[in-house]
Amino acid sequence: QVQLVESGGGFVQAGGSLRLSCTASGHTFNTMGWFRQAPGKEREFVSAIWWSSGRTSYADSVKGRFTISRDNAKNTVYLQMNSLKPEDTSIYYCAARNLLYGSYDHWGQGTQVTVSS
Repeated sequence: QVQLVESGGGFVQAGGSLRLSCTASGHTFNTMGWFRQAPGKEREFVSAIWWSSGRTSYADSVKGRFTISRDNAKNTVYLQMNSLKPEDTSIYYCAARNLLYGSYDHWGQGTQVTVSS
């Protein structure tokens, strides 16, 4: 059974850093990414990485502050979040898909990130 297991959320003051991890068990995907959803808002794209090429993509709101990376041996994707702002407060979800583009069809359970001002 394919599972995405996230870890690394928490509470941090503005300007601080956190690193999220997501390990895929049972399958290696072509693309893995991170989304987030704040209370009362729609889920939004944060970042993605293409497994074979290592190519990355970021939302404008996190460019220059967040870095996505992967560990092929561990089948794990990371999201290093620096210079965190209160508006980054959300539940962060790991996502994966077998295709290079299109909808994501596997999701993690979500991990809470709270940034205080």
